Amino acid sequence: MASRPELRRFLADWAGDDGARRPVAAAVEAVARACMDIAARVAQGALAGDPAAVRGRNAQGEAQKDLDLFADASLMEAARNAPVALYASEEIDAPAQLAADAPLVLAVDPLDGSSNIDANVAIGTIFSVLPAERPRATKATPAFPLPGARQLAAGYVVYGPRTELVLTVGCGTHAFTLDPRTRGFHLTRTALSVAPHAAEFAINVSNYRHWEETVRTYVDDCLKGADGRRGKDFNMRWIASLVAEAHRILGRGGVFLYPADARQGYAAGRLRLVYEANPIAFLIEQAGGAATDGEWRILDLEPRDTHQRTPLVFGARDEVASLQNMLRHDHALGDRSPLFGSRGLFRT
Repeated sequence: MASRPELRRFLADWAGDDGARRPVAAAVEAVARACMDIAARVAQGALAGDPAAVRGRNAQGEAQKDLDLFADASLMEAARNAPVALYASEEIDAPAQLAADAPLVLAVDPLDGSSNIDANVAIGTIFSVLPAERPRATKATPAFPLPGARQLAAGYVVYGPRTELVLTVGCGTHAFTLDPRTRGFHLTRTALSVAPHAAEFAINVSNYRHWEETVRTYVDDCLKGADGRRGKDFNMRWIASLVAEAHRILGRGGVFLYPADARQGYAAGRLRLVYEANPIAFLIEQAGGAATDGEWRILDLEPRDTHQRTPLVFGARDEVASLQNMLRHDHALGDRSPLFGSRGLFRT
């Protein structure tokens, strides 16, 4: 393992004696330790109870499963022991105020892809580290008024055949693999890179009838492959886990789409801007890819509240640009408002 430095050493080398970086390093280490506990609980499966048992509902009315709550409690405890002033999570209504004078806020999706728990498919944790701003948020005040471009660090942990942490602190995107024997994350891939062109796309085609026509046209063109106007074949993927989708794209390229659509509750998209889209966008951009809501760069969006939703397209830079161009200008369909824009057909 001498040639594969631990996360602690990687962060220490990055932070050095910089007083602004050292708290960020401490927060990331705290998240990593919590994710080791979550990984161990995931690996136990039904041996430690029913991880998919529904225990309640979160602020958005979604089912909270046993493993969701375990992950949230683990990360909350980690935040209490880190230089974190505010902790925001998908599983709690308003951000929890922690250390009064701490310099950071931590936003997390404790367990992404929890619908896959029973299927033993890859699930994950997503996190975002931002600078704390005063005055602190209340229920009536947005907790995270900062755009994603202000993130200090972001990452995810994917719990699959192996547990990997993918991290950026603003100097590239790097992957660390958990050694369960030593409870250490070791650097195994550096400077991940997303190819600018894509041969795979990921979208839930069961929602086809609910999409705006431009999105259907884009998917139709991909499905026609070499016989269509794109002139090349595409493979389609869908895992129903944002972490797993991002991990595949960072590993072998492609593009991911979760558009807004006409279903009730999906008019502004489904994924959360603060603790899902922003950290994934930061990771993808640091790997040379792109992330957009279809009209604007994700990292430039100004959050209005902690649980704000957004459409999300990310991955291969050229493919994202091509789709964004279609959505903005509707070249194939005439003059229509873009699906994802503030004047879009389904956007509130």
